[in-house]
Amino acid sequence: MEKGKLDPRLKLIQQADLKDKVVLLRVDHNVVKKGIIKDPYRIDATIGTLYAIAAAGGKPILMSHVGRPRDKKTGVISCREDQSVLPIVRYLEQKLPVRIHPQEFPVDPRKGITHIDDSIKPTLEALRKGDVDMVYLPNSRWFAGEQSKGPERDTLSTELAAMADIFVNDAFGSWSVAVSTYDVATRLPSYAGNLLQKEMANLYRVLEPERPFVGVVAGAKYDTKIGPLKVLYNKVDHLILGGLMYNTFLSAKYGVTINGVSAEDKVLAKELVDLDRTEGKILEMPMLVESDSTGDRTEGGYRLVETAQLKEGGSLQYILDVHEKSFRDPRVTEIIGSARTIFVNAVMGLMPLFFEGSRELYRLINENTSASKLYAGGDTLQELRNLCPGIYMAGLDDPKTYYFTGGGSVLAAIEQGSPYKMKPFAALLREEPA
Repeated sequence: MEKGKLDPRLKLIQQADLKDKVVLLRVDHNVVKKGIIKDPYRIDATIGTLYAIAAAGGKPILMSHVGRPRDKKTGVISCREDQSVLPIVRYLEQKLPVRIHPQEFPVDPRKGITHIDDSIKPTLEALRKGDVDMVYLPNSRWFAGEQSKGPERDTLSTELAAMADIFVNDAFGSWSVAVSTYDVATRLPSYAGNLLQKEMANLYRVLEPERPFVGVVAGAKYDTKIGPLKVLYNKVDHLILGGLMYNTFLSAKYGVTINGVSAEDKVLAKELVDLDRTEGKILEMPMLVESDSTGDRTEGGYRLVETAQLKEGGSLQYILDVHEKSFRDPRVTEIIGSARTIFVNAVMGLMPLFFEGSRELYRLINENTSASKLYAGGDTLQELRNLCPGIYMAGLDDPKTYYFTGGGSVLAAIEQGSPYKMKPFAALLREEPA
């Protein structure tokens, strides 16, 4: 790890006295979908921190969010089995020679877990005595206070702080402000875990890239990524877009109607279209895949569309992928092939039906052996692993390749110019002497 790339004020787990201390460890193990672990990379990436705590004599209590159990409109928290941490517990027990106690608390059918009750006391006693090696708390978003702005927030913060001696944040992907990522860090001696340090140390490769710098970003929403997209646009030499984000850009640029693109997003995209008319950084994908449906892939139900044929006032069905031939276009291959830094937070097509564009993109990037290749985000890593397992495995051992566990965190760091402007990470900084 390049320690020189870390803020010297960052409090590191290596600097903490962990012997016989209960350590509340916030991780980002949000890899369970419908009760199944799709890709364990984000779990595996935290194992170094678990070993470090154990080697120093610490007693870890793990905490992670899984999914979005809170209904934004009603505020109801549904503690469903398919968003439980139990699959993570079982995976860790298979991976490590440890006994993990999955803690449970009473659940209110509408409010989730309202209190950490006295059932935690015998669990903490067993942890301190060594009768169990680790404790895993329920899904952090099952707790009523986790994302609350009311008194439940202060209650959860107080109760979490009361059970531990030290807080360690190892959840790079969880950059939004919540009780388990921020509030508790203000109540306990708090440190950055090994994975968080590694992520922070590698961020400079995106924030201070070697040029030419190519960004590849795709997403299902345009409005939530406008801020970081504009900052990234100013930073890159070339930008490749995919997914609904690219559809929105094309719709605004060519004045065409594309199914799935809202009128509001189309208006928002005009700013980027106007900017690109001057700068010309967005690399147009010459061929796209149009489909009649998002629910299936049937012969005759989808077709190749050439971007050059888009006409003002025209309309298209769903654009569900960048056609793989686009990544064999001479201009596209030359720009990706000559890049010195490539940042990828992108799945190009609607998975798993339309996968060819993503696969061809990952293969083309892999052919550039001299560039720093920085992949970010759970979906991106999952599809890289699924579609190009050999490339994925080789990247784990390649010093020029890095897999960030959080795509949104990297984009937020790009937008703000530093990861230390995000409150959960700022809380880990040592205060400057007055």
